[in-house]
Amino acid sequence: MQENSDFALPKMPPRPTDGHKGTFGRTLILAGSRGMSGAVCLAGTAALRGGAGLVSVACPQGIQSIVAGYEPGYMTIGLPEDSDGQLSIATLDELPRLIDGKDSIGIGPGLGTSADLPEVVHRLCAAASCPVVLDADGLNALAATVRSGDWEGVEHRGPRVLTPHPGEFSRLSGLSVSEIEHDRSGTASVFAKRNNVILVLKGSGTVVTDGKRISINPTGNSGMATGGSGDVLTGLTSALLASGGDPFEMTRLAVYLHGLAGDLAAEAMSPPGMIASDLPRFLCEAWKRMSADSGA
Repeated sequence: MQENSDFALPKMPPRPTDGHKGTFGRTLILAGSRGMSGAVCLAGTAALRGGAGLVSVACPQGIQSIVAGYEPGYMTIGLPEDSDGQLSIATLDELPRLIDGKDSIGIGPGLGTSADLPEVVHRLCAAASCPVVLDADGLNALAATVRSGDWEGVEHRGPRVLTPHPGEFSRLSGLSVSEIEHDRSGTASVFAKRNNVILVLKGSGTVVTDGKRISINPTGNSGMATGGSGDVLTGLTSALLASGGDPFEMTRLAVYLHGLAGDLAAEAMSPPGMIASDLPRFLCEAWKRMSADSGA
């Protein structure tokens, strides 16, 4: 397995001057629930700042107006909800329309823990042939299925990127948090190879691996340990996967840019003073910094 001892900057996706919205990918973000509208707003905004040409944000219909009012650049889709304001099983009827023509999908931030959610997530994973990013409650919906460390009963026809923190990875893998932290690279790479996924094990020195290649991210700081940072990573990763580049490299780039935006925000605002909604703004400067560093 290849591991980076001297970290090499990920390559940025091409940005042709004659491109149009379709050139830069169509991304769907499926997220949010009553009381968690911020999660979907952060993910959707990050997808836009990540360079996606078109971003559609699908959320329970009860929070659609809140989400639409946060950012005019993405489109919103209201989905059936249950009495708790979380996605209901009726969402399954909307899946063909949701995934049609999409180049990537991000699932999970703020979805909650409704009884219907695991079926919705599993069916979407099985139906979509494009890259899918799973985070937060999307991962929790899979946890019972993959607790043995095997992707048992969860079909997937395209690249799948899982972005757990150690606690979520513990539920997915069946390993204790202490076992994971003792060998972050090893446990992540074994899981990724066994289940044919790209795993992003978040934390200090975030691990990105597909089971064959492994990269330890050098960017990021303790100021990013705040609610919503992971939602930003979900949207950013989804956007870059929509570009059509190598899924491992695009995931590695997303993690690097996410951390770099965090470092720039910390410089300007201090680690304790920064919040997750600062990250999409500082992605603009992160793109500029990376372009200069890579000589692009």
